[in-house]
Amino acid sequence: MKRFSTEESAREYFEKHRWPDGPECPHCSNSAQDRIYRVTPNQEKKIRAGLYKCAECRQSFTATIGTICEDSHIPLNKWLIAFYMMCASKTQVSALQLQRQLEIGSYRSALHLCQRIRFALMDIDHADQLTGTVEADETYIGGVKRGMGRRYTGNKTAVMAMIERGGRVRSHVVPKVTGETLDRLLDKHVAKSAHLNTDESPLYKRSGRKFASHDTVNHSEEEYARRDVSGRLATTNTAEGFFGNSKRSLDGTHHHVSAKYLPLYLAELDYKYNTREMTDGARTANGLPKIVGKRLMLRRPSSRA
Repeated sequence: MKRFSTEESAREYFEKHRWPDGPECPHCSNSAQDRIYRVTPNQEKKIRAGLYKCAECRQSFTATIGTICEDSHIPLNKWLIAFYMMCASKTQVSALQLQRQLEIGSYRSALHLCQRIRFALMDIDHADQLTGTVEADETYIGGVKRGMGRRYTGNKTAVMAMIERGGRVRSHVVPKVTGETLDRLLDKHVAKSAHLNTDESPLYKRSGRKFASHDTVNHSEEEYARRDVSGRLATTNTAEGFFGNSKRSLDGTHHHVSAKYLPLYLAELDYKYNTREMTDGARTANGLPKIVGKRLMLRRPSSRA
């Protein structure tokens, strides 16, 4: 809070992380420092601080253009503090807490700020695949419907997670838990040289043949870990632990998350798990470059706009 007490200090930090080699025009990608000029702020002429102009395309820009912060009326120092609070929290931070602590005008603005930060932390490309021993499992997130019992899933959202043992996690909302759906996710995210570990569900039988090995544990027989013939440990305890921590985080902080926005909350949980060895400051600095090239809007722009 002391470090980013003013918007000027936050802007300087923001520009340093987005442009380590100097300003770059987001319109024409011009990075020649002698062709980019800083515009002197002038309140009378309504020229805001942090404005640059490119001599190549004659367009003006700021460091927030092309990021999740674009066209936001929330001061940049509050953006950075909110980013740090969400990355430093061991579980999650509610929008109401951010609204209260950062003195944001409305709950709607605070919620949209949180959703845009979660969208920034989301890995969209997934260029590399999971390797080594990979545990795959699925769960249902949602409350218990009165009179239907805990096994009722009509009001819940299915989530599948794939976790490298000792490594990264990737979790996805699954519209319907079928062998075809799980097979498609495993094909995309898990390398064929990996050793797959699942429970006894028959949905993984076809997928398991594609990998170096496929070991299962029988939860119905209270089997949770065993050694296979090669001596490798067969278990899904890592995936179960991730699901347990995620559910407690969502239930304890947000109480309810709709299926529409659940992928954003899972993106935050995945990022924190994948950077669990980092310090809070390093985790925040590592996540800041992810804001570039992403835009999340409350409403789609009209065709005229």
